[in-house]
Amino acid sequence: MNVFIETTDTENYRWIDARFELGKPETGRSLYDQEHVAGSIFWDLEKDLSDMETEGGRHPMPSKDQLTRLVRSSGLTPEDQVVIYDQGGSPFAARAWWLLKYAGFEHAYISKIGYSALKNRGIAVTSEVPEYAPTFAELQFADALYADRNYVKNIIAGKELGVLVDARSAERHAGIHEPLDKVAGRIPGARNFDWAQLVHGDEFYEDVDFSDILQKNEPAVVYCGSGVSAAALYAMLTEKGHHQLRLYTGSFSDWIMDEENVVEIDRSEHPEAADEETKAILAKLIQEGYTGEMLMKKFEFEKSQIGKK
Repeated sequence: MNVFIETTDTENYRWIDARFELGKPETGRSLYDQEHVAGSIFWDLEKDLSDMETEGGRHPMPSKDQLTRLVRSSGLTPEDQVVIYDQGGSPFAARAWWLLKYAGFEHAYISKIGYSALKNRGIAVTSEVPEYAPTFAELQFADALYADRNYVKNIIAGKELGVLVDARSAERHAGIHEPLDKVAGRIPGARNFDWAQLVHGDEFYEDVDFSDILQKNEPAVVYCGSGVSAAALYAMLTEKGHHQLRLYTGSFSDWIMDEENVVEIDRSEHPEAADEETKAILAKLIQEGYTGEMLMKKFEFEKSQIGKK
């Protein structure tokens, strides 16, 4: 299935600008206001492609009603041919693409190259903001593309057929380094493919082999930290012929919101207890039900209190 496309055609495609910068949320809109592909509309990751007022990870998925209003107010219908771009080699266009596929758009594509490269290739650009008449589009949502926390739990429990694929870096997957979430590690059993391996410079590199982590006949749920970068991996897997895919939009940041959910890390499940006093602390914490990363953190804290009481 064609997902990534190289075109400068602004006559036959509707264009969406999805540029964004994590940590600087106003950057995308500012860039759009300065200049954008002629005829393109702007969709913001946090204002349009997420519902930041709800729970469900760091970039919660918008509701079906919110997506319907967004599509209609953008003057779009599911029959339109749509191309989405960002700054290039980023996951933001993929997030918008996945939401359009979820909303029933059969002819939505991701620009393989970003805005600067499109401009260099002669695409028409402008600072004028287009106006499109609202539509009354009726959307047929593809729920089979979506996974929530319960669906992931059912995979782990063997109640649903599928594997988990973690799109974060190997260090985050292993629980060695976690720069964003309060708990390090991965969802139990998850395989790993760092989505950044898909990017060369400012464009997506399609000569990639997924056979080491996923076969085309295997159903899979893809996740990352907040459901954004996983959309890029989901898109490339789709491009390569994987069709039994779901996106866990809440991803790891949603998974750890439930304190009862287990995480895996690539180190010993239990910290080392050097003497009888620390062994007693460790035994007590295990009896209280602490495991994994929370056990490590609680054990280190309790050790630090020895002699202070």
